[in-house]
Amino acid sequence: MKIEWYPGHMAKAKRQIAEVLPKIDVVIEVLDARLPLSSANPMLEKLRGSKPCIKVLNKSDLADPLVTSAWVKYFERQAGVRALPIDSRKRSAAAQIPKLCRRLVPHRGVPGKTLRAMVVGIPNVGKSTLINTLAGKKIARVGDKPAITTCPQQIDLRNGIHLADTPGLLWPDIRNQKSAYRLAASGAIGEGGMDYPSVALFTAEFLMNHYPGQLAKRYKFDELPENAAALIDLVGRRRGCLATGGDVDRFRTSELLLRELRAGLIGPVSLEMPGEDAGQEDPA
Repeated sequence: MKIEWYPGHMAKAKRQIAEVLPKIDVVIEVLDARLPLSSANPMLEKLRGSKPCIKVLNKSDLADPLVTSAWVKYFERQAGVRALPIDSRKRSAAAQIPKLCRRLVPHRGVPGKTLRAMVVGIPNVGKSTLINTLAGKKIARVGDKPAITTCPQQIDLRNGIHLADTPGLLWPDIRNQKSAYRLAASGAIGEGGMDYPSVALFTAEFLMNHYPGQLAKRYKFDELPENAAALIDLVGRRRGCLATGGDVDRFRTSELLLRELRAGLIGPVSLEMPGEDAGQEDPA
């Protein structure tokens, strides 16, 4: 099944970002640390041009720390880019962002010269949680489903920095289906745009190849199943996801596997590594 998901408000979001960007000093792009390249929007790179950019690798507590370290090095080879792995729910971690903004734009953020930053990111990547943490109060709506933020907001952090919040923005035509499946596994794709069993099979195969020890520990097996379908069946039986007659309910099992992956119950997992076929392709 080809994955495509582009809620109508996202076309408007692109126009809003293009209108606001000329007044912005630094772009804060929130990425999912488990899939930093797939969760980066190729449209944004064109829109921001040469403006300084902080790549916030959010949900780093759920990602493989060694892989995250490699991603930081990957991004910081780009001119004007700094990468920062954090858990956006923690104020001590989020507090590094204003400091980094001032280092990137040293002539702003002082009396009489407000530093204007724009926070962008694909749906369900933790953008609103980060804004609330930076502001020290609930300003942006937060949810565990994509497309929570649908209108732009302006937030005064009262420290010389103003934030422009934008709706979650996702490329409308995900040409690289590996990237699409990673996004679906992470929860960035709406339920209407994905098929749980096919995404779970993709995820199961990846986990078997890269994190077999964590799978064995979580689902208590001694030998690795022969393929992804067999792993789904094993998980279903271990968790009691059975249909009438005792067969495994693969839909329920697929939901369970993805839910446990997203919650970090399988352990720290990165769904892509630098150098792999990870990113989204730009439409022709």
